[in-house]
Amino acid sequence: MTTFELTDQSEVGALYDAHHHWLQAWLRRRLGNAADAADLAHDAFLRLIVRPVPAMRGQPGEARAYLRTMAQGMCVDLWRRRQVEQAWLDTLAALPEPYEPSPEHRAIVIETLMEIGAALSRLADKVRSAFMLAQIHGLSTREIAQELGVSDRMVQKYLAQAMLHLALIEAGLSR
Repeated sequence: MTTFELTDQSEVGALYDAHHHWLQAWLRRRLGNAADAADLAHDAFLRLIVRPVPAMRGQPGEARAYLRTMAQGMCVDLWRRRQVEQAWLDTLAALPEPYEPSPEHRAIVIETLMEIGAALSRLADKVRSAFMLAQIHGLSTREIAQELGVSDRMVQKYLAQAMLHLALIEAGLSR
């Protein structure tokens, strides 16, 4: 299997011509929606133009396997975003009638929630759990320690790690 870098648009164009219809059909079966499938197929090839990545040359199955893997990740991202959007809409529905945020405010909130989720996903499992139990559920250090089966001191260490990680992200020193 030989890898190469998609360095010019003609390579992406050839890949597009050979595989776009197949990828869109695969996405349509996966998503059950032709419009979403068309959008993600377009976005997949746009990614290859904007951010060149290694791809497979030679056997059509190699390029398709690469595109399918990339598209699967894009499907997961779409589903996660929709879950966040639905949770936000459910929260809005529970608010009193007069409060209706603008579409711009909704988009900002959803994007912020996605960024927070991405930042938290980079934490180790116990660090993330300790942080969420403290910040979201308001549990004490002792309660978190019991929940996670660790010492109070370890919970303090986890919380310090989480705060440091998030502070570094805020300062632009970590991604």
